[in-house]
This record gives sequence, structure tokens and C-alpha cells, in this order.
Amino acid sequence: MKVEIDQNSGFCYGVVRAIRMAEKELEKQSPFYCLGDIVHNEQEVARLHALGMQPINHEALSSLKAARVMIRAHGEPPETYQKAREQGLSITDATCPVVLHLQNKVHAAYEESLSNGGQVVIYGKPGHAEVNGLVGQTANTAIVVEGEEDLQRLDVTRPVYLFSQTTKSIEGFQKIRQTIELKRQERGVSDLIPFRVNNTICRYVAGREEKLTLFSRQHEVILFVSGMKSSNGKVLYEVCKRANPRTYRVSHPSEVLPEWIRGCNSVGVCGATSTPLWVMNEVAARVKELSV
Repeated sequence: MKVEIDQNSGFCYGVVRAIRMAEKELEKQSPFYCLGDIVHNEQEVARLHALGMQPINHEALSSLKAARVMIRAHGEPPETYQKAREQGLSITDATCPVVLHLQNKVHAAYEESLSNGGQVVIYGKPGHAEVNGLVGQTANTAIVVEGEEDLQRLDVTRPVYLFSQTTKSIEGFQKIRQTIELKRQERGVSDLIPFRVNNTICRYVAGREEKLTLFSRQHEVILFVSGMKSSNGKVLYEVCKRANPRTYRVSHPSEVLPEWIRGCNSVGVCGATSTPLWVMNEVAARVKELSV
């Protein structure tokens, strides 16, 4: 049986950068905290925990004094940094440069909207860490939409500034854009009322959809590896599933079932931007064990 690991899968630049920064800090004295899971992958979080990293939530952050805390690649809203300064915390900021650039763009749009009554709209998953950071750039006034049904909360007769969470699908973003345009046409909104579309999906992530589609069609069975909390994992799994109906999502090698690969000649292993290569290697090894 041929078992191939997709060379285009695995950690994106932002996650690699954050993990390297964490490993460097973990070489120093303990404890070292991370606000939330550094990446939406249980095995990688466990690996870093074994080295001394302690994930905490915002409630726990409030009780820390003079501690060392990492801001993960997803970023945080301005109030988190303010709280850290007030508590004398030492911050290691691993916000992905792509996310940081997006935060600045969202804040600039918010500032402009104050003068024209506009609305900042973010296509993303409500409650997602990155989305929370983006909403924080707008004094928590941005409208978060995940589907076309959420657009009823918009007043399309006013200016609209549309952005996207970096890890959402291009297809979904385009549907949101098209629906807003249609609603504006139906209401007879003048072209003089701004509708600013900012395609802020990470190009590195967006490029994976086409590559994963091709990879999925090259194998009889696809095993997509990602943490179940990964938003990007959900999107890319669906990409693989559309290209190859015999696609299965797993987060651990033990979840691979023998009947999935029985009689197969070719199995492809791929993953999300939050999936470590070493976990995909373990899944591939599991497949080879089952094929003996």
C-alpha cells in the first residue's frame, strides 16, 4: 500500500513562529503561561505542556502578577494588553504578522466609520480567538457573520467595511460579499455609499484549498488530521471531502479504523495549518501497521 503525507500540509508560518518563540522562552525559568492553547492541536499542546508551558484562560490571567505570558498567533484585543500592563506581566507577543496587519486594517476602518456611520463586518467564527481580537479593534462594535443568514443584522443602506478571519474559506467569503451586494441592489443603495471589501484570508491558507483538492483526488482514501477545535481544520477537511468522499477526519492515530483502508492501494495523509508534521507521521505509521 502506498501511504503519502501531503508536503503542503502542516503548520503555517504564524504557528511555527509562535512555537519557536515558546520553546525559546521555555528554556528560561518556569513558569511560562500561554493565554489559550498555543495551537488548536491537543498533541502539540501536550508536548509543550510537558516542557513547562501552562495554558490559561482570561479569568486566570486576571489573578497573575509579574508573570511571563505568551499571546498566541491568533492575537488579542487591546484590553488584554492593557490588563497585562496593569498587572505588571511580561508579555511575549506571538501574534501572527498577517493577523497583526489585519487588526490594524480593521482599526483604521473603524476609525473611518465613526465619521460616516459605517459598519465593520467580520466574516468569521463568533468567539474564535482571532475574531475576538479583531472585534476588539472596533470597541466591540463589529458585526460578526458566519453565514448569509447573519446578514439580517446589517443595515446595507449604510457604509459597510467587510473583512474576513484569516483562516476562513474563500468560497464562503465570496458568498457573503455577493449577498451584501445583492441586498444593496434590492434596496437601491447608491454607489456613493461605500462598500469596502477586504479579502483578508491568509494567502498561505487560501492556497492550500487548491493543493488539497488535487492531493485528495490522487488517493483512494484521505485521512485528514487536525484538532477538533481547529476552525481551519474544519474548512480544509470539507475541501478534501468534496474532492474525495472517502475522506476521514482524525485527531489521533488511534482513531484510524481498519475498515477505512481495507483493500486500498493508496492512502493520503494531510492536515490543517495547526497540525504538526510529527502527528501526521504517526497517522501514516498507523496506516502501515494496519495494512500488514
